[in-house]
Amino acid sequence: MQRHATAVWKGDLRGGTGTLDTQSGVLKGSAYSFKGRFEDESGKAGTNPEELIAAAHAGCFAMQLSHFLAENGTTAERLEAKAVVTVIPGTGITESALTLTAKVPGIDKAKFQELAEKAKANCPVSQALGAIKVTLDAKLA
Repeated sequence: MQRHATAVWKGDLRGGTGTLDTQSGVLKGSAYSFKGRFEDESGKAGTNPEELIAAAHAGCFAMQLSHFLAENGTTAERLEAKAVVTVIPGTGITESALTLTAKVPGIDKAKFQELAEKAKANCPVSQALGAIKVTLDAKLA
């Protein structure tokens, strides 16, 4: 299985602009820029690679955990996962911090924590991010 995305960049690093397109069409001509990546903390100037990595990580982790919970006989009612990716200019991406609030009927706290940690370690995006620190704060609602 392969998935693809295309980036088009025009101009220099600081003044240039780019667009992103994904195979699914979810992103089509989505703007990205230096300002959106390094200067606009509000996130309103367009997307950026770190935001997309965060979305991929949160989504992958939630799917992996849902699988482990179902295997345990405790299907999740709701998993709300968030990933915060830290980038330090000149250094690179240094961390992805996962937070999770979950509603899982019939599971005890210890088993929930065990499966959440297992999902963090085994989701393909976590594995791809093996060169950086990945943390998890998981709570039952």
